[in-house]
This record gives sequence, C-alpha cells and structure tokens, in this order.
Amino acid sequence: MEILRSIGELTRVRGPVVLSIGVFDGVHLGHQAVLHRALEDANAISGRAVALTFEPHPLRVLRPDRAPRLLTSAAHKARLIEAEGFPFLLVVPFDAEFAAQPPEVFVRSLAAAARPLSQICVGENWAFGAKRAGNVALLRTLGAELGFAVAEVPAVQIDGATVSSTRIREAVERGDLDEARNLLGRDYTVLGTVEPGAQLGRRIGFPTANLRAHNEQFPPDGVYAVRVLIEGRTWNGVANVGYRPTVATGEVERRLEVHVFDFDGDLYGRDLDVDFVRFLRGERKFDGVDALREQIARDAGEARRVLT
Repeated sequence: MEILRSIGELTRVRGPVVLSIGVFDGVHLGHQAVLHRALEDANAISGRAVALTFEPHPLRVLRPDRAPRLLTSAAHKARLIEAEGFPFLLVVPFDAEFAAQPPEVFVRSLAAAARPLSQICVGENWAFGAKRAGNVALLRTLGAELGFAVAEVPAVQIDGATVSSTRIREAVERGDLDEARNLLGRDYTVLGTVEPGAQLGRRIGFPTANLRAHNEQFPPDGVYAVRVLIEGRTWNGVANVGYRPTVATGEVERRLEVHVFDFDGDLYGRDLDVDFVRFLRGERKFDGVDALREQIARDAGEARRVLT
C-alpha cells in the first residue's frame, strides 16, 4: 500500500478515484463497511480506492484535554487498512489551521487533486469542517457541481447499538475482550515498539519484549494469553500489562511486556502487534523473584493451553 501525505499527492493516483473518508480509529466493523463500499465501487468502475484519514486524531487538536487513548495508532491503523485491501492511504495532517477551514474548501481541494474524483464514501451522519458545518447534504450539493457521487454507508448495529470506537474503548478498558472482538471483527490488538529493558526476564529464564505503545488503549492490568505478529509471522506468547510490583517500585507508567514462546532473536526496535486472546489473571506482587519465576512458568503453561 502506498501512503500519501498530502491532498496534492492524489494527483499521483490514476483515476477514477473513489475516496473512503473517516478517522477510522480501530478500523472496526462500522469503519470496515465504509472501506468495503469504496473498494467495491472502485472495482466496479475499474478505478482506484483511496482511504483518507487524519493524523493526529482530531480530538487531540480540538479538545486535547478530552482526547481518548487510541484504539489504533497511525502506524497500526495503516496496517489494518492495508489488510482490508487498499492500494492507497491518504493521511491528511490535522492541525488548528486545517480544523478552522470551511468544509467546502476541503472537498474542493479533493476534487481538484483527484484525476478525476468519482465518489466519496462516508459513514452515516458524517460531519466535518469548521464547527462540524459539513455534512452529507453538503457533500451531495458539491458532488452535483463538481461531478462526483456520494455514498452514505449506514451504521453497523450489534446488540441493538451502533458500533463505535467509544463503545470498543469502553469494552477494552473494562476488560470485556469478547465485546471488543464482536465490535472489531477480530481480537483486540496493541501495536508497540520494542525498547531495551532491565533484562530481568532473560535472567530468570523468560526473556520479555518491553513495548512502548503508541498511545493505544490497554486492557486492565494483568496477564494475558496473546498472539504476536512479528514481521508477518504469528507467534504465541504471554503478556503482562501493569506496573510490575514485584520488581519495580514507584513505577508510574503502565507497561506492556511480552514473552514470545520459542522465539530466539533480537526484537529491539521492531514493531510488534500484540493480539489479546484471553485474560489469565490479575497483576499482583510476589515474595521475591523466585516466586515470580514460578508463577510466570504457570502462566506460560496456561497460555500455551489456551492458544493450542
């Protein structure tokens, strides 16, 4: 998948162009419906589907004090959108100047850059532009003038409620991985970059990868059976989320540590996609390193059984 970093780069995409526009945090089932509509309609006219999203998350600019933890960082979201089959992803920088521009300016810039713009696909009741003044009705008016169609994709309903990033975030936060899975259409995952640690895990026989998550939402503290994607290959493992009370004092930042079963290699600097399959137990403090080692062995055995 080719990533475009400005609206002007749409000129590089051979049209007709079908755009799928949204924040797409989580790339959940509702987002997938919008993305799939663009892919299907582009294929029907021998065109090119382009997913358009924004970075950073608009709430980080508009209401930074209320900005949520992400379900998917920019890099994670790009991976998921590529997996849906998109050949192009346009990441529009979102800043105060962009947020203040009238909605029609944004749409006209898209139409001017695409060669040509055939269709825009958005979710139901999508709003955009300064003071959220843009809506589907405005898109249709501008489409009639500029020569593109508009597809408003109905919201996806599960258990009588709309699938949303907020609903998934709340499920992950309370540890309801089954609910998150139902809304995402896959297990909940966190993308992180492996950083050097104290190497205590290696010294006690369970080397761990210490991940710096990209502001993504963690599930509750505890131990999980996980699957880990490393350079296109999936490995089983066991992970701990929390403050490491047995070996760390005064820890102020929650950490994600993963022991990858049967893996022998250097992971420093790599991005790992950690798939939370099942909660095993809560995090707790043990009476020393030996007790911790014994518990990790039990956790690893249980995770292997879960993941078999």
